[in-house]
Amino acid sequence: MIRAMEAVILARHGESELSAAGLVSGDPAEPRGLTEIGRDQARRLGERLADEPIDLCVTSEFVRVRETADLALAGRTIPRLVVPELNDVRFGEFEGRPFDEYRAWARERDPTEPPPGGESRAEVAARYVRGFRRVLERSEPTILVVAHGLPLRYTLLALEALDPTPIVEQVPLAEPYRLSRDELERATARLERWSRRPVWATSRPGLNPRGLG
Repeated sequence: MIRAMEAVILARHGESELSAAGLVSGDPAEPRGLTEIGRDQARRLGERLADEPIDLCVTSEFVRVRETADLALAGRTIPRLVVPELNDVRFGEFEGRPFDEYRAWARERDPTEPPPGGESRAEVAARYVRGFRRVLERSEPTILVVAHGLPLRYTLLALEALDPTPIVEQVPLAEPYRLSRDELERATARLERWSRRPVWATSRPGLNPRGLG
């Protein structure tokens, strides 16, 4: 009998040195990782996942993400898989600059318009779709995905039958969200449809309530 992924737990990384400073970083070579607060958040994530039978941990390439996974799964022998398609947005000329500057720029731009040297929200959504398709192809029953706020927010919006807006609510740091295989498939399919014909939604929903207890 061929095994297939049954459930996924999504979690954003803990507080990083850059996020604490209000700066953006879409460069996977950035060496700065978590703050002490972020490390504590990652350990608490591990406590919340202690009873979860995790068979695989997927991460992006970023130090802040891999460090979160390391701390959350400390003492557990769980295989890892790096999926670059789940990396953070490439911010182009906004790299290393204040997040508020990028946010103000993004608020007024079409989803197909990239910042100079970066990628558009439509491009990044299509990339996230490829990343989650890789997760869906796995055979491990329960997969932990530690990544960045935007792929998680886009997925949670799609799960609620909502499309991206120019500015989305931030996903809480190191907060786990459990989705079934069917839910991830539905969310990924919706996000794929939007990435092919991207038009901003007008509503701005609040945070998704699917956090684990």
